[in-house]
Formats: sequence, structure tokens, C-alpha cells
Amino acid sequence: MKNKKIIVFIAYLLISQIGFGQTDFPTKFSVFCQAKDTLAERRLLEKWQHEKPNDPELYTSYFNYYFSKSKNEVVTLTTEEPEGENLILKDSLNQITGFLGAQTSYDEFYFTRGINYINEGIRRFPNRLDMYFGKIYAYGQHKKWDVFTKEIITVITYSAKNKNQWVWTNNEAVENSEDFFLSSIQSYINQLYRTGDDRLLNNMKQISETVLKYYPNNVESLSNISVVYLLNGEYDKGLAPLLKAEKINPKDYIVLGNIAQTYKLKGNKEMSIKYYEKMLKYGDGQTKEFAKEQIANLKK
Repeated sequence: MKNKKIIVFIAYLLISQIGFGQTDFPTKFSVFCQAKDTLAERRLLEKWQHEKPNDPELYTSYFNYYFSKSKNEVVTLTTEEPEGENLILKDSLNQITGFLGAQTSYDEFYFTRGINYINEGIRRFPNRLDMYFGKIYAYGQHKKWDVFTKEIITVITYSAKNKNQWVWTNNEAVENSEDFFLSSIQSYINQLYRTGDDRLLNNMKQISETVLKYYPNNVESLSNISVVYLLNGEYDKGLAPLLKAEKINPKDYIVLGNIAQTYKLKGNKEMSIKYYEKMLKYGDGQTKEFAKEQIANLKK
């Protein structure tokens, strides 16, 4: 009996050790990433793939590994101010002589490997929104704007199919999924706009038109399309989506202000004042002051 008890006890210990000894792959991968220990990351990924090949976090981790590996940052001295943080260099007369900053390039081999892994992750787990957004982020950082736009359109189209039943890391459900999804898409459009590259206005328009195909009452997308037309000097075409947006939300003071500005550009002072007065009615404190100033100028 004693030997049987010992055997049972030993067996219990082994089971306990197996339970507590199981690798928490995502946590360990995060630790190695923070330590920038790429060799440990690689070894862990290989073990992870062998033991848990159907783990969705494996694919996001492989993507992160290769995306990080693809980045090359070089400190450069330039006469034109680079993007991001930089150090301004001045001479003895306090005149700017140059800028010291980091420029980032990407190794296409490693970048593509990362994309391949996240594509496989999306194929296996099509409702993992973080995978789509991770890929879009990577293309944005790489400034591959056409592919960036194409991927955004792809995920918008799929959002209508899965009715925004999205999950995130560890397959946790995304709260207020439709609002979160559409606000994220708007942030990508803002990213295109902030480049200051007029060639990307059509990309903004394509994305917004796709949103409206599935979400016809999305005021932000109507405004985006209007902005593209207005920047191209097509005032009548720019006015139409704004008036539609006003019908959807007649108290949206940003829309009202854009309508007022459009009428101003068209030379219609009367209608411009009318809409600035609406803006004055529904806007916040700073907006009200702006509307008052515009009305005063138009009445001079």
C-alpha cells in the first residue's frame, strides 16, 4: 500500500509540474521583444509553432518579429527637416544649418515574410481585427499607400459580411465594434490626409466611397468625399455630400461649418451666413467664436 501511495504521489507531482511548466508563449515573446533578444524570439517562435501551430497569437507574433526585423533606422544629417523627432543644428549666428534625425527603411525580404504570416493568420482567423489593422499599420509605416488603401477597402468589405463581430488579441470580443471599426477607418483616412500629398486624395475618396457602400449614413465619409472635391476646386460636387450629411445629422456643427465654407467659396454670402448661424447655434465655445467672426467678416 505504501508503494502505491508513493507512486500516486509521484504521479500527482508530475501532473502538477506539467501544468505549471507549460510555456506561456505570448508572455515570453513579449519579454524577449522588450529585451530586443531576437535570437530568443526566433527560438521561442519555432517551439511555439511546433507545440501550438493553431494558436492565433503565433501568427501575430511572427508578423511582429519579421516587421521589427525589417526595419532599418539610420541617423542622417540633412538640410531639410525630416519627419519625426529630430535635432536642429545651428551656427554661431543662431541660424539653422541642418537637421539630425533618424530615417527608416525596410528590408523587403523580412517585410514580406511578416506580411505572409499575418495573411495566413487572417485566412485562419478571419474575425481577428487586430491582424487586419496590424497589416494596415505596417503598410502605412512603409508608405505603401496604394496597398494600404487596398487593405482598408478589403477589411471594410469584410466588415459587412461578418457584421462587425470582431475579436482582438486572445480572441477577446471588441466592444462597440461597429463604432470602433469605423472610427479606426477614419483615423487611416486622416493619416493619408496628413501626408499633404494631393495624389492620395483619390485614395481617401475610394475608402470613403467603400464605407458609404455598406454604411450609407456615415457622416464622416460624406465629409471626406466633400473635402476631396473642395480641395480640387469642385465646389458643387463638394456641396452635395455635405447637404446629405446635414439631413442625417442636422446638428453636426462641423458639417454645418463646411457647408458655410463651401457657399463662401462659391461666392454665396447669404447662404454662407445662414449656415454659420446654424454652426453658432449648435457648436461648442471655440466654434461659436469662429462662427461669429466669419459672420462679421461676411457682413462687412
